[in-house]
Amino acid sequence: MKRSEINRHLRDAVAFIRSMNFCLPPFAFWSLQDWLEKGPEYDEIRDNMLGWDLTDFGSGNYLQVGLLLFTLRNGNLKNSRYIKPYAEKLMLVREGQVTPLHFHTHKMEDIINRGGGNLLVEVYNATPDDLLDKTRVSVTMDGRTFKVAAGTVLKLAPGESISLPTRQYHRFWGEQGSGMVLAGEVSQVNDDTTDNHFLEPAGRFPRIEADEQPCFLLCNEYPPGHIQRT
Repeated sequence: MKRSEINRHLRDAVAFIRSMNFCLPPFAFWSLQDWLEKGPEYDEIRDNMLGWDLTDFGSGNYLQVGLLLFTLRNGNLKNSRYIKPYAEKLMLVREGQVTPLHFHTHKMEDIINRGGGNLLVEVYNATPDDLLDKTRVSVTMDGRTFKVAAGTVLKLAPGESISLPTRQYHRFWGEQGSGMVLAGEVSQVNDDTTDNHFLEPAGRFPRIEADEQPCFLLCNEYPPGHIQRT
């Protein structure tokens, strides 16, 4: 992806989040120069990959297969220095923009429609060899537990949520004609390097063509805390 395209999507995200009356933390708006001045006291942000996150899952077509996220808080499965056992994210989901089928081996999560359009979520159980199972799926939505056929697409209107246990395949997208969705994720600790299993191979971070300077750094781009601007 071109940096100019990423910058445009990030600026659009800021405007949409503000329109939903959601306030982001100060580090959401730090520039590269700001980051160069931040010492190791901010390593929780760096080490736990808080902040902006944008992916096309290796599709080459972000608007069709992609997701824009902001991680607000997170623990760390590899570093006992960080004791939070939970994580929280925002996700901006466009109409028809798909996050591909995947499950998590460690993380249980709730996906919440915080506002905007309708979020569609498709669910399957996983077989022991990590394929799609044809068995009925146990679903919990806002305190109601029920079963649905494999591959059922559930609609989350603003304010509604779904709980996704480990090893439950899911994919989601914004319903056509309903508008962009501000989704939330509340979960156990998030680790995108080891805990995501996609049904089909998927990339995680986009290759970036630097046609302009970043307006905000992505969570995998922070300079180390010991680097200081002179």
